[in-house]
Amino acid sequence: MKRGIYIHLLFTIFVLQACSKYQKLLKSNDNNAKYEGAVKYYEKKDYQRAFPLLEELMPLYRGVEKGELIYYYYCNANYFLNDFYVAAYHYKKFYQTYPTSKYAEECLYMAAYCNYIISPPYSLDQESTVKAIEEFQVFTAAFPNSTRIDTCNQLLDELENKIETKHMEYAKLYYKTENYKAAIVSFQNFLKDFPVSAYKEEALFLSFKSWYFLTKNSVPEKKTERIKETIEAYYNFVDAFPNSKKIKEAESLYKNLTLEKQKTEQKKI
Repeated sequence: MKRGIYIHLLFTIFVLQACSKYQKLLKSNDNNAKYEGAVKYYEKKDYQRAFPLLEELMPLYRGVEKGELIYYYYCNANYFLNDFYVAAYHYKKFYQTYPTSKYAEECLYMAAYCNYIISPPYSLDQESTVKAIEEFQVFTAAFPNSTRIDTCNQLLDELENKIETKHMEYAKLYYKTENYKAAIVSFQNFLKDFPVSAYKEEALFLSFKSWYFLTKNSVPEKKTERIKETIEAYYNFVDAFPNSKKIKEAESLYKNLTLEKQKTEQKKI
């Protein structure tokens, strides 16, 4: 019991001494000591202590050799302290300030990666997602032979899928709430913006169904033209996906549509 208390007391004294030493370093006017301390804390992964020192040293060493390493460590300290917004900004700034640095490629990649981390679920605002896509595209253009290219492409696919999902869900919401005019416009815009999307089959099918229900509920003077549009939407779907699991449902709706077309034409006679 006494031994445990003794060890705890020694540990407390050690911590207090370390804190006192760190506080003296923060208040010191010796920039060389602060630089050495910042590097020591950083290399020990004590980013919480390294950060204030690095932040203070940055403007003092700007334009000199040590300034590059200080800024690089500062960027990483922000990242490891989970301040991804600030880290993204400074990684990009580092690349712009030191474009020929051995850290330039890494920092440009990390600027994009921080925005990737920040990117929220598709249901929320996608500003960070768009920013991450743009930054990854900048990176792949700047470093086309980088070993990080495969990872970039994987993350780009994930981010672009998130954007596609958001647009698709908006269109589906119009469909589910029976706002078929808005659904048609949304699906058309989706297919135009994302022509090779994994959601293309569903978008074409629901576009056809939106036309079908809009036509079905149309007043007589609009029905003839809308039947033509619905037939076109049907063929757009079946031609693109002849083996779709939704083919039977589409054919059934198309059969009903042809009967509706015949009735409409007979009324005109």
